[in-house]
Amino acid sequence: MILLIEPDLVLAKIYSNALNAVGYEITVMGQAQSAILALDAQLPDLIILEPQLVGHSGIEFLYELRSYADLQNIPVLIHSFVQLEAFNQSREVLRTLNVVGYLYKPQTSLQQLITLVQTMPKLAIK
Repeated sequence: MILLIEPDLVLAKIYSNALNAVGYEITVMGQAQSAILALDAQLPDLIILEPQLVGHSGIEFLYELRSYADLQNIPVLIHSFVQLEAFNQSREVLRTLNVVGYLYKPQTSLQQLITLVQTMPKLAIK
């Protein structure tokens, strides 16, 4: 299962439908706090995160996520409108937070997102 944290409802539907069409079970959350609560119900194989969130930021979400022992090893793929160079975190900090990739939305096609997800190890197709 993939947990998609995307505040834009249109993009969330597009990404969810595309990933679902190639066989992945998707849970969509628009806010960090609802995503943390959803993790109590089912642990995902991957989290796709837009860090620009209302309330908790995506980075706050990552630090909270990693504060729980059973959530420390879930890989996170950041998919954002903010370029990595402008993002306020170093690559080392992102690696420490188990961020396995960083995609800049304006330069990433839907097919590129799907292809990257398909190459991730241990992702179960429903």
